[in-house]
Amino acid sequence: MKMDKKYYQQNLEELKKQTQLNDFKNGLNTEEAQKRLEQFGPNKLESKKTPKWKIFFRQFKSMVIYVLLAATLITLLMGHYSDSIIIGMVVIINALIGYYQENNASNALEKIKEMLSTDATVYRDGARKDIPAEDIVVGDVVFLEAGDNVPADLRIVDSDNLRIQESALTGEANSVEKTVEALDGDKIALAEQTNMAFASTAVTNGSGSGLVIATAEKTEIGKISQEVSSVKKRKTPLIQIIDRLGTNVSYVIVVASIIIFLIGLFFETYSLSVLTLAVVSMMVGAIPEGLPATTSVILAKGVSDMAKNHNTIVKTLPAVETLGSVDVVATDKTGTLTKNEMTVTDILIDDKTYSVSGTGYEPTGQISLNGKKAEITSKLKLFLEAGFQANDTDLLFEDNKWNINGEPTDGAFLTLYQKVLGNTDDYQELDILPFDSDYRYMAKLVKNKSGKRLLFAKSSPDKLLNMSNDPNFDYDYWLEKVTKYSEQGKRVIAVSYEDVPDDVNEITHEQITNGMNFLGLAAIIDPPREEVIDALKVMNDAGVQVKMITGDSAMTAKAIGEQLGLAKEINAITGLEWDQLSDNEKIKAADKNQVFARTTPSNKLEIIDALQKNNKVTAMTGDGVNDAPALKKSDIGVAMGIKGTDVAKDSADMVLTDDNFATMSTAIKEGRRIFDNIKKSILYLLPISFSEGLIVAYAVLTKSEIPLHPTQLLWINMVSAITIQFALIFEPAEDGIMKRSPRKTGSKFMSRHDVFQMAYVAILISGVSLIVDAWLNSQGVGEVISSTTMVNVLVIGKIFYLFNIRTKKLAFSKDFFSNPKAFLFIGLMIVLQLILTYVPFMQSVFYTGNIGLKEWGFAIIGGFIVLVVAEIDKMIRMKLN
Repeated sequence: MKMDKKYYQQNLEELKKQTQLNDFKNGLNTEEAQKRLEQFGPNKLESKKTPKWKIFFRQFKSMVIYVLLAATLITLLMGHYSDSIIIGMVVIINALIGYYQENNASNALEKIKEMLSTDATVYRDGARKDIPAEDIVVGDVVFLEAGDNVPADLRIVDSDNLRIQESALTGEANSVEKTVEALDGDKIALAEQTNMAFASTAVTNGSGSGLVIATAEKTEIGKISQEVSSVKKRKTPLIQIIDRLGTNVSYVIVVASIIIFLIGLFFETYSLSVLTLAVVSMMVGAIPEGLPATTSVILAKGVSDMAKNHNTIVKTLPAVETLGSVDVVATDKTGTLTKNEMTVTDILIDDKTYSVSGTGYEPTGQISLNGKKAEITSKLKLFLEAGFQANDTDLLFEDNKWNINGEPTDGAFLTLYQKVLGNTDDYQELDILPFDSDYRYMAKLVKNKSGKRLLFAKSSPDKLLNMSNDPNFDYDYWLEKVTKYSEQGKRVIAVSYEDVPDDVNEITHEQITNGMNFLGLAAIIDPPREEVIDALKVMNDAGVQVKMITGDSAMTAKAIGEQLGLAKEINAITGLEWDQLSDNEKIKAADKNQVFARTTPSNKLEIIDALQKNNKVTAMTGDGVNDAPALKKSDIGVAMGIKGTDVAKDSADMVLTDDNFATMSTAIKEGRRIFDNIKKSILYLLPISFSEGLIVAYAVLTKSEIPLHPTQLLWINMVSAITIQFALIFEPAEDGIMKRSPRKTGSKFMSRHDVFQMAYVAILISGVSLIVDAWLNSQGVGEVISSTTMVNVLVIGKIFYLFNIRTKKLAFSKDFFSNPKAFLFIGLMIVLQLILTYVPFMQSVFYTGNIGLKEWGFAIIGGFIVLVVAEIDKMIRMKLN
């Protein structure tokens, strides 16, 4: 089926010539269909899954893990089995945490496959027959009727009031009327290809047939599945930071360990086995092996809080922090920023403009004129009745919510009627003329209680304005009003009526086209969500840009953006305009424009990619299949839980269970708080780890006994990381957290002062510990007691240092008790230290012994010294700033 024109540009004769089908209802013969099936393969999508064992072993690709594995092997070879087992357990725990996070990601492609039709009706050998959808081939002619899912991409060749719901693919809220006429234009957006039908979309009205022009991966849904499969998600900002930090710290520690080992070897400080164990102790002590566990726990708590308090399911742990780094939120319009519930806002009858209050399908509100409740005149009442009667949609109250079964525009008229006149119906239906794409209006013939017969009709203004039977009808006046409302992003519907004789029982098109009494116009809009306006203001204050990406027209989308306060200045670009740009121009356009209209799934993906190339951390919200590739590509994909498709939810990192976009501002605030607390945890963890390494290095360089065992160092790092460090999980957000700009991608994680503070705290803690150890040794205290005392000096030092690091304010300010759970975790750590120190089993594993009040006193004094010095530093910084 080679061709010069695109399928939607070809007329039926050209299609017949291309396919060599004289009659589309004959279809292919069985032999030709089988040949094509063998040549091109079945009409189904394939997916590849990563084996779970590969996912598990990927977790060991980390410099921190490499160092710990080396330490495990060395201690094992040296016969220190308890040390090697404990170090090995730390490695396995970290790997299991990473495996769980990665394996928890869902396969969106499987959901796309589930959307494809399983059966189809085709014309073959001149007969209509049902076959499995995967046996469909290019050139088949498929029969469609209401309730069917379209099994492949089709060029419509026959249409009888055929309408197809394509919102999941194109973003267009209303079902689309399908025609057979060829379309002009080389590049027409999917939403405007009215003579095409696409796989996975649903037939809502009428019947028809279509020529198969693409199957499997070549369909529009197939292209989306390929994009979803090929998209490689970049690491989140936090994971990049932790990977970089862990690698750099590990390199420094390994190099320092090698230097210390060579120095010890050169001066023959110890025997080779003792020296090796000392260097292993130094590596184990200085490596921040508690870092993955700490960050995972903080993120897990954030995920739990989002689910409990903010109606948000976060599927991957790092995603919750990524929100705090977001520069740009790209969002769909329909159902996300707006309610996806068409609402009449204005009624224009003669020279009077009525306002209608209330939004959505709930019939609550009133009609006002000049700011006062309007009198329901006979003409206004007739207008309401005409819109109500010329309708084949149902307004239902189900599950404590008002919904429609039918077209959103029709639902707007039903709601309008019930707001004013209630659920009464004074008319008896005699005949109905459904909406037809050939005539583009719908009408109903009714009889009132007195037996009078009326014909009601509603349509787009370009039809009914030309059919007025009033010789004085001011066409230009009404056309100006239509243009005005359209520029505001509103859909305009015209309403007419006609008195008919008592013997008329059926509607004919001639009755309408011969002229009707024009009643007026209704301006309809998909109303913005009220809560979104406040959320956008908060996000703009926080320096987070919001981009609207939609299948709607540029004029409509821009008008909605202005109503929402999307940005101070709103620029719009269409998908067709976007396609003409070079890669560099796309990067500039993605930054400049706030509205992207008439977009394709590929456009959405390219917009996200362009933003990321501009070093923007992106969040993408959406609910349709067409959003899936961009949801997966973005740094954090956010799907709607109620109206979102399964494909969107599976491609996303986060699901808003209440479909409330306003949750995004809350989530961003929570993400920033979590990042702050993770940073505090890292700045808290590293100096403690470094102090342990310094203690061992000092012992080697001074030819002293090694004061700490590897298992003791692991205890200090891991147990405190999963107890006392948990206190930082509950730290409240800093003041003004949503007034500061997002962190710049690639910016340094630590300031110069952060590095300076880590250095002096590490030196201070190790110095105090070594002084205490030296004094105890001078008093003839045994090795076990001195090492136990040193462990407790280090832990108590961590406890005191926690009060300094948990807030930018002074430790003993009014915020001292702002995190009461901190004291619970401190108490837990003290209990664990008592168990470590006095329980016989723990003494045998960790080489500890019973110490007295004097040794505890040294630990407390040492910790207090650390806190005082750090607080003096904080006071100096506060004065300088």
